[in-house]
Amino acid sequence: MEKRTLGNSGLEVSALGFGCMGLSFPNAPSKEQSIQLIRSAVEHGITFFDTAQGYGDNELLVGEALEPFKNEVVIATKFGFKDGNVKLGLDSRPENIQAVAEASLKRLSIDAIDLFYQHRLDPNVPIEDVAGAVKDLVQQGKVKHFGLCEVNPEIIRKAHAVLPVTALQSEYSMFYRKPENEILNTVEELGIGFVPFSPLGKGFLTGTITADTEFDQTDGRNFSPRFNKENRQANQVLVDLVVSIAKDKNATPAQIALAWLLAQKPFIVPIPGTSKLHRLEENIGSTNVLLSKDELNQINSALKNIQIVGERYPAPLRETAERK
Repeated sequence: MEKRTLGNSGLEVSALGFGCMGLSFPNAPSKEQSIQLIRSAVEHGITFFDTAQGYGDNELLVGEALEPFKNEVVIATKFGFKDGNVKLGLDSRPENIQAVAEASLKRLSIDAIDLFYQHRLDPNVPIEDVAGAVKDLVQQGKVKHFGLCEVNPEIIRKAHAVLPVTALQSEYSMFYRKPENEILNTVEELGIGFVPFSPLGKGFLTGTITADTEFDQTDGRNFSPRFNKENRQANQVLVDLVVSIAKDKNATPAQIALAWLLAQKPFIVPIPGTSKLHRLEENIGSTNVLLSKDELNQINSALKNIQIVGERYPAPLRETAERK
């Protein structure tokens, strides 16, 4: 698989990463199946894996799965919640960052964290203090690279002045294009890589979800305004566009959605997640789908005329999830 470098950091990863969060959700495959899936990703050329303290036992799973490939892969994890529990609120105090790093190293069974993200901005801790705490970890040899998630350009610049930011992780897809407003220009200017999560719009861009789709009661999309029945119906026009392009390119809708992201900037590395091998192989196939400049212009012109309806998160979660 093609390799990409995250900004000016020199951190080289596969053009497509693997978001491991879903392997610790309800209805996930068994531990043995999940380990095999992660190892299959490595065998297919993926070298970039994403986990977090806040994803339950996910770090333990990822650590075990990647044990045989420690020196061949890049593992990203995250800090920023009290006791690693999203429901307990934010905690990016320097002493907590240090403690999380120590715990993550043990759970992942590695000597140094390749990429350590602040999971969400903590309004009670200046970003300069956060960057300073990670800088200490870099100097101790426990962390190699520093990352941020879902923050605005001002925060990026303040953090970057203390410790160079290697990557910014934020939601970005045809279904959510807000990073195009300011974020992409900022990270490009500063030499920072961009890692889109939910690059398939939480499954919406695969073409398998309609207004009539019934989600399992444990599915988080039940609580997203964007995924209520009326909004799915209103947003179907986007799926129709992606399906149409996929037919023309002899590809799947998911492959078109990922290929579009990969074509935006050379420092963009999407991290789709899946629990199924055939979906993993489908996603990897997107790296072979090339969109010409004319095709991209046509797609982007069509996207400008599509108004996406519905918020990403329900009101109670929006403040934390979208804090900039």
